[in-house]
Amino acid sequence: MTSSFRHVLIAAMTVTLVAVGAPAASADTISVYTASSPLPAGENGDIVKSQPSTYNGAKSTRIQYLSRDNKDKQVAVSGTVLVPNNPWNGPGERPIVAYAPFTFGMGPDCAPSKTLAGEGSSDLVSGFQGGFVNALLGAGFAVAQTDYIGPWVEGGGDHPYVVRLSEAHTVLDVIRAAQRLPGTGLPADGPVGIAGYSEGGSAAAAAAELAATYAPELNVKGVYSGAAPADKAALSKSLDGGMYAGFLGYALIGINQAYPEARLMDLANPAGADLFLKARQTCTLNAVFQFMYKQTSSLTKEGKPVSAYLSQPPFDAIVAENRIGTVKPAMPVLVEHSPMDDVIPAAVGKQMAKDWCGKGANVQWKELTTFTPFFSHALGMTTASTDAAEWLKSAFNGQAGNGNCGRF
Repeated sequence: MTSSFRHVLIAAMTVTLVAVGAPAASADTISVYTASSPLPAGENGDIVKSQPSTYNGAKSTRIQYLSRDNKDKQVAVSGTVLVPNNPWNGPGERPIVAYAPFTFGMGPDCAPSKTLAGEGSSDLVSGFQGGFVNALLGAGFAVAQTDYIGPWVEGGGDHPYVVRLSEAHTVLDVIRAAQRLPGTGLPADGPVGIAGYSEGGSAAAAAAELAATYAPELNVKGVYSGAAPADKAALSKSLDGGMYAGFLGYALIGINQAYPEARLMDLANPAGADLFLKARQTCTLNAVFQFMYKQTSSLTKEGKPVSAYLSQPPFDAIVAENRIGTVKPAMPVLVEHSPMDDVIPAAVGKQMAKDWCGKGANVQWKELTTFTPFFSHALGMTTASTDAAEWLKSAFNGQAGNGNCGRF
């Protein structure tokens, strides 16, 4: 990355957010976001609806497919399948890589399947999503991108942000959907990989843990996990009162959606309830600027920070269920994290990798290169996308190696 380009990115993130309006939507562009009730009968990963989309350099198809939430309830999920226009020149059949998106927000117009197609609400984060997708397409991989569960599909409810089970399910099922989508030329049982950064890093890591039991038929050759928020208890302290406090707000919305029985909103005072309602309508940068430096102690009835509640029932069990590092991945995994990460402490990602090593997994740990300590989490994605594509090439060629457990 050139110095001038870095300066442009940094300037863009420190000045006002410019919202790009969505064009008028036609029936064709919204059909995958409309769900029938009840859902049609089908298996996890079955295609419900599809229609052509647009993306430079690839045949793009938007899809609605079946998956499962954290309570094992079947849900409709949207996403995109992209097949590069260039022929596959590697060994065997063209691989499919599930792309688990970076944090994109909570509002109905934030879904990556919309912003990648030039619709919805676009901001700087959309460019990062496209950059990661481009790196994977450039390596010759087909890309299966999930929107996760959320309000972009009618009746989807709030997005269960960084909820381990639901995000793993949607990532694994979008691979199945890509394999079953007619007219793509993709193999139904070929090699697959998974890649994601930030929220996507935790979704990819969760999918690595669940693949053997939830989708044992998938031939997963490797998983890339960058800057994964693997331990929500640690993040409840590191994010509180900081520049990215909005991400903590997103996590609380996710808990409320995934675990309504916990009655999270009973803890909120009027200011907390108001923030909750506002955050539900935001995309990423809007949330960053709107809730910057917010202290959660100002949002609870008792004046306690959120972290004080997460060690108490019922939240302690929720935190434990969503911690990543407790199940051995069955495939090679590359874990990357910048030591200068300004959103998710590198110690969180490294501990996840160490936990997997302790279970005998094939783990490669690597410090992610960033060019500046400022906005290092966001800017790290530009390096992560290239690293992910190159490492997955090696994994598909059977050259992932034996990892470096015991040496980090």
